[in-house]
Amino acid sequence: MHEQTEPLFSAADLKRLLIPLIAEQFLAVMVGMADTIMVSSVGEAAVSGVSLVDQINQLLVQVFAAMSTGGAVVASQYLGRRDCASAVASAKQLFYVTLGLSILIALPCLVMNAAMLSGIYGSIEPVVMKSAETYFWLSALSYPFIAVYNAGAALFRSMGNSRVSLAASFIMNVINIIGNLLLIYGVRWGVAGAAISSLLARAVAAVMVVVLLLNRERPIYFDRLLRPCWNAQIVAGILRIGIPTGLENGMFQIGKLLVAGLITSYGTAAIAANAVCNNILSFNNIPGSAIGLAAVTVVGRCMGARSPVQARRYTRLLLMLAYGAIVAVAAVIYAAAPWLTSFYKMSEQTTQMALQVIQIVSVGSAVFWAPAFMLPQALRAAGDARFTMLVSMFSMWLFRIGLSVVLGSWLGMGLLGVWLAMVADWVVRSIFFLLRFAGSRWLQKRVIE
Repeated sequence: MHEQTEPLFSAADLKRLLIPLIAEQFLAVMVGMADTIMVSSVGEAAVSGVSLVDQINQLLVQVFAAMSTGGAVVASQYLGRRDCASAVASAKQLFYVTLGLSILIALPCLVMNAAMLSGIYGSIEPVVMKSAETYFWLSALSYPFIAVYNAGAALFRSMGNSRVSLAASFIMNVINIIGNLLLIYGVRWGVAGAAISSLLARAVAAVMVVVLLLNRERPIYFDRLLRPCWNAQIVAGILRIGIPTGLENGMFQIGKLLVAGLITSYGTAAIAANAVCNNILSFNNIPGSAIGLAAVTVVGRCMGARSPVQARRYTRLLLMLAYGAIVAVAAVIYAAAPWLTSFYKMSEQTTQMALQVIQIVSVGSAVFWAPAFMLPQALRAAGDARFTMLVSMFSMWLFRIGLSVVLGSWLGMGLLGVWLAMVADWVVRSIFFLLRFAGSRWLQKRVIE
């Protein structure tokens, strides 16, 4: 087929896509940090309980996000081919797939709340377990809303419109912060107040994106949602990306849960320090995560237009942008770490433990995070999701989990050893994904026929 030579994205197009994505990611991390700071006023046990549940929430949210990625790849490729009818059909199928999956996941979490927490984390201090049970049950009620919001945001990104998801995220987070102020500090509901605020915020965001996607003047919209139908070909395309990505993300989060279980054996101080590290170090990932989301749209459009040359060129450009941005942010986090950790109402032992991890891991993030996590998004958008899954599973089990046990427990390095094992995982992923990108097999994949 003739290679399309006219650029599919101008510099202005990329800027319109990237800037709202970066702002949205930054907003999400800021609100996550604010949540943790607010909950910390209830005590370290509350922070520890919330952080343990957040590990589970991240696992399940990543499964929803994987299906949304599958839908975004399919929709982007259809738009690249200029087949708007199929892009519209893919939106409806994505809505049903993600909503149905989220309900199937939420039900056992609601019914087997305490049993699941005990099975995953084992013996936990009773006061921490009580906070975790409350937060987990209320969080599970929000899973369908998270799934629908992720699907809608992914579809808007496929259209090159990331401003809508930024607006929805802003509204959602304003509601969350106001709710926290009222329910944590006002009526003093503690952990339950934080969870209820998140539930209400996610419900509003989900409704907002659905309403906006009912507008039939958009390139992609929800067409007659109340008239269910099944398009096997489109669903197969979504699952072709969604299942490997879901398995990859799921195993990644399961690995994090296993490591979190290991951290619980180091005591409440280590659990709380780990929560602070997760909050602050997530700033390092903001530009890379945003650029990775943009890569799904950009590379998906290029592959739909049968333009692998542009797919490679744009991926290289986005990777360089990710590197530059992550290095800049990591340098700021490294320098500001003592000041940032002072915001958390923690003991001196917990604060010093967190500070050591933050500064060491910031260096590793600057060097290895972009090719380890931004680059596979471009590979998935081209249809190479199976390769990214296999590499990620191998690296996760051998390095992030295995090396955590060796460094953290056997060599007595504790929390620092666990985070150093994570950096080793980044190194291995970077090597494999850079080699894959340098080759041509990823450009020969097909998602839509």
